[in-house]
Parts: sequence; C-alpha cells; structure tokens
Amino acid sequence: MEMIWPIALVVAANIAYQLCAKAVPKEMDALASLTVTYLVGAACSAALFFFTHRGGSLLQEYAKMNAAPVVLGMSVVGLEVGFIYAYKAGWPVSTASIVQSAFLAVALIFLGALLYREAITVNKLAGAAICLVGLWFLSR
Repeated sequence: MEMIWPIALVVAANIAYQLCAKAVPKEMDALASLTVTYLVGAACSAALFFFTHRGGSLLQEYAKMNAAPVVLGMSVVGLEVGFIYAYKAGWPVSTASIVQSAFLAVALIFLGALLYREAITVNKLAGAAICLVGLWFLSR
C-alpha cells in the first residue's frame, strides 16, 4: 500500500487537474487564473503541513531549503501555463496529457541515466518505442 497510494493520489489529482485546466474560461488570462490556483495551493499546503506536523514550524522547514523548491515552483508554472494554453489552442483533453507524457517518458529515460546513473535497459527502450508508436497512432 505504501507504493500504491502516492501513485493513486497523483492519478486522481491529475484527472482533476486536467479537467480544471481544460475548464479555465478561454476569455480568462491563464496567468490570472494561476494566481488563484497558487493562493489556494499555498493555503492547502500550509493547512496540510500544520495538520500533519502538529506544533511544526514552517520557518524551521524553510531554513532547510535549497534551490529545488524555487525551481519546482517555476516548473509548475510552466506545466500549468502550457496545459492551459494547449487546451485554449484546441488540444483535446484525451490526448494532450498522453502526448506530453510520452515525450516526457522518453526524455526521463535518458536524464535518469545521465543524472542519476539509472540503467538504460532494453525494456525501457522498448517502452519508449511503444510510447512513440502510440503517438503515431494518436496522430492518425
């Protein structure tokens, strides 16, 4: 269960995320919508922190910070703005995520090897090839 619940949470949250990104009104600026998104996200994160760390201190946690949370925040903006604009441009909700996930999977195989010394196996390369074949089928 320890391995399953985080992925189940990611899947459930990603479903809500994609549906909400698609539902942002076309006439609303994507960046304006993200200001609300991040205010709600910050409030939820703080509430969950205090719920799971009774008596914890956010300031003490911030003192442990490196550049990763800052870059992660910028990355999340890129992800969300990209998806919102993709949907505004007419990408179907049924394919936008699949297309980006296939390219992401291929890129992460090589980045995992380069940055973390993860093995590039025949199975991983076959999986990447299947992803790319899937993209070919989606484009038809």
